[in-house]
Formats: sequence, structure tokens, C-alpha cells
Amino acid sequence: MDNQKFNGNRIKEALQFRGMKMTELADKAGISKQSMSLYSSNKNTPPYESVIKIAEVLNLPYDYFMVDKPFEATIENTYFRSQSSATKKARNAQELKVEYAAKLYDILLSYVDCPELKLPEHLEMDIDCSINNYNPEEDAAKIEVLSANVRKYWNLGDGPIENLQYVLESNGIVVTGFRDVDSKIDAFSQLVEINSREIYVIALAIGSKPIERLRFDMAHELGHILMHQWGGDEEIISNEAFNIREKQANMFASSLLLPKNTFGRTVSAYPTEIEYYNTLKKKWKVSIQAMMYRARQLSIISGNQFQYMMRQISKNGWRTKEPGDVPGQLGDTIFQGAIDLLFDGGYITKNDLLSSFSKEGIFLDQSDLENLMCLREGTLDPEPKAIRLVALKK
Repeated sequence: MDNQKFNGNRIKEALQFRGMKMTELADKAGISKQSMSLYSSNKNTPPYESVIKIAEVLNLPYDYFMVDKPFEATIENTYFRSQSSATKKARNAQELKVEYAAKLYDILLSYVDCPELKLPEHLEMDIDCSINNYNPEEDAAKIEVLSANVRKYWNLGDGPIENLQYVLESNGIVVTGFRDVDSKIDAFSQLVEINSREIYVIALAIGSKPIERLRFDMAHELGHILMHQWGGDEEIISNEAFNIREKQANMFASSLLLPKNTFGRTVSAYPTEIEYYNTLKKKWKVSIQAMMYRARQLSIISGNQFQYMMRQISKNGWRTKEPGDVPGQLGDTIFQGAIDLLFDGGYITKNDLLSSFSKEGIFLDQSDLENLMCLREGTLDPEPKAIRLVALKK
């Protein structure tokens, strides 16, 4: 058996996970910055009391700092909806959380069968080469074809998509939601490769957003998965290229959720009546403003009509909160389904599942695990140990 040894690299990883700076950790733990730097670079081993302090400040178990990270994951580009405004520290924290979520998914796959990844043919938009010759009309035409192909490939018909989360998960895309996402990060998607398995993860910011916005975020991230390259460094692309990719993902989301022919025919009945859009919102499960943008894109309303309607939206105070908006939640995730199956069927105990996570290097507390997998609160509550006061007669 290998002896436990403090691993300073885990301090760096923990800081990334919590979105915290080294100086902040040192101050809160009452440890000098110089000593903390030596600990994190493995040039000095902290005393036991210091490890406990570090663990308390970072709200992580002691064992987290006593092992190497035993799994390797290859991270491709991460597409953030707020790349320009979110800090690098905030983005790095979410990237690591998705890496952990992907590993948790990989571990669960050793117990249960989940849907295989089933994606339609990709339409890669070579943004870096097209900035100078960007043609939004040409892009829009390609995206209309792609969204129609997606609906056909996944047998979605041409009406409203009732449950987009289920559609994505049933085709092998992992969907989760974090409750502690930086306010400047709306949603993001990431490709993680673990044990030669490619795992696409869509992570949403769960909080005050209505379900209509969460659905649009999911469709937007699916657009990135299908249209944009996953190799290279997303950090080095220009703001112009980033904005073009965002426009394309928005166009895809609109086109997928609001098909040209069926939505176009429906909205054409009263295309300039905002109250009519409020009625359609219940049917199409898309925000009023997103439907107005789509109507404009399809030339069902003119630019002037669109601007007038947007002024009415602002006058009504609907820019940030539309009628009927309430904080939305994801349905039970693929994680919840897998864990419920294991627990309800008695195939594994909670303690044994948590132990299997630990063996793979996932040393996190219950609240972090439930957050990463978007589980119902209390799903991983500790099991009470029964103390037997009786025994069988000999």
C-alpha cells in the first residue's frame, strides 16, 4: 500500500475549482503567502494543521490534498456565451467543473448503459478564414439547412420541441446545470475525452433564468457542437470572430426551435401584435423577444416594425423579465436517472458509489457532487448506520 503524501498540485487545482486566488487562500487560512507558494509547488510539506486549514477554507475534504489526480482528460475548446465579459479565472473554474462532471459520467457508465452519442453531420464554419468575407445571408441559409437536418435526423417533426433536454440526453449529449456560475457566464459547452471516450457536455447557469432562456441556451450550445471546430485555443481568436460564432449559434438556436415554415405560418397571423407573441410563447416555449428576432430574420416583419416592437417591450419593462417568467429548472438529468436506478434497484449503496468516485480521484463533498451533476438536493445524503441490538440465537 502506498503511503499518503501531500500533493501541492492539488492546491492549484482547488483554487481553480473555487475560482480563488492564492493570496486570498493564504489570508483566510492564516498562512504566509511565501509558505503557501512553497506548499503548492511541492517545495515544502505543510504541517497537518495547515492542511486542515487549507481544506476548511476551500471547503474540500482532507483526502483531496493527499492524492495525485488519477485520471487524465483531454479538454478541447470551451464555448462560453460571455467570453468577452467573464474573467479568465471564472472561465477556468467552470472548465474544471465540466471536466469533473465528465469524469463522474464516465464512472457511472461503468454501472449503467446511457445513450450513445448520435450527432448529425457537422457543418463546420471556418470562422478564422471568413472574417474578412463574412456573409450573414450565406450563413443563415446554411444554418436553415442544418437545423432542418437535425430535426429530421432526430425525428423531431416540424412543431415545438417539447423537451429539448431529453432530446439532447437521448442522443448522448450530457446536460447539467451549475448553481454557482459567475453571473457573467450564461452557458457553455465543452468536449472532454476520457478513456478514449468523447463526451460533449452542455452546462447551464441555473438560477433566475426562465425555462425559455434555458432552452435557448441549450440550442445555442448545440449549435457550437455541430458548427464549430473543437481543436485549437479559443482564447486566441479575435473578438470579431467570437462575435460571429455567437451570431451563428444564435441563428441555429432560433432556426431549430422556431422552424421556418411552421413557425413562419403561425406568426404571420398577427406578426406585429406583441400580445400574440405572448400567446405563442406558451406553445413554442421560446421567449417573446427571440420570436420577434426570428420573425425579423424571416422578413415577416420589417426593420422598422421590429424596432417599434422592441420599444414597446422596453416600455412594458419586458426586456429582462417577460410575462410568465419564473426561475426555470432542468428536469432530472442523465446523472439523476442513473443514480436513481442504482439506488432504487439496490445495485449499489450511496457509500459505495461515493467510494467509487474517491477511487477515481473525485474527492468532493456532497453539495459539490450534487451541484456538478445537477442532482436533487439530498440525493447523496449519507446513509444512517443501523446499530443492531439483537442477534440470532446460537
